[in-house]
Amino acid sequence: MPPSKNSLAVFARFPTPGAAKTRLIPALGPEGAANLHRQMTEGAIRLAQAFCRHSDTALEILFCGGSVAAMRQWLGPHTFIPQQEGSLGERMSHTFRKSFAAGASKVVIIGTDCPGLTLGILGQAFAALNDHTLVLGPALDGGYYLIGLNRPCPFLFTGIDWGTSAVLTQTLALAQCLAVHLLPALHDIDRPGDLAHLNYHPHP
Repeated sequence: MPPSKNSLAVFARFPTPGAAKTRLIPALGPEGAANLHRQMTEGAIRLAQAFCRHSDTALEILFCGGSVAAMRQWLGPHTFIPQQEGSLGERMSHTFRKSFAAGASKVVIIGTDCPGLTLGILGQAFAALNDHTLVLGPALDGGYYLIGLNRPCPFLFTGIDWGTSAVLTQTLALAQCLAVHLLPALHDIDRPGDLAHLNYHPHP
């Protein structure tokens, strides 16, 4: 069976209290933030798995924290790859480079912080890469919840202020030479104020 020409990579973190969703700790505490992160990650993996099962798409989970054994015990028998060292941009750029080198023709990366992501939006992302080089899913906090490419574009990941509200604007400025498709804007769940979009009300 030939390798898939599409690759979906999920960036994930092992849900260690105190290391997962640290910006939510003031609202939820270390255990609560880690538990919410665990739930959102499991939802993202279920979505990705369902999408890949019904399309010619390979699923990879790029993780930090924990180990391959711990990730497999938690999430099941997927392809787990430790994330590289470096900034988020360096880690994403490396993932794109490796996937294209392995023969993929379309590569999409998602995180685990966007519960509004759907099978339909994932389908739109891969379809857009037929005639656009870059596809982005804008997050309403100024970042993006999804990025997809049909060829390596390492320049998109340099000089970005990662973790700020400028990420999407800076990325689009770097992408002026590319055909870009924007997906529907969605909420990321990163800060205490974002919890309202989950209807998530922690116990006091």
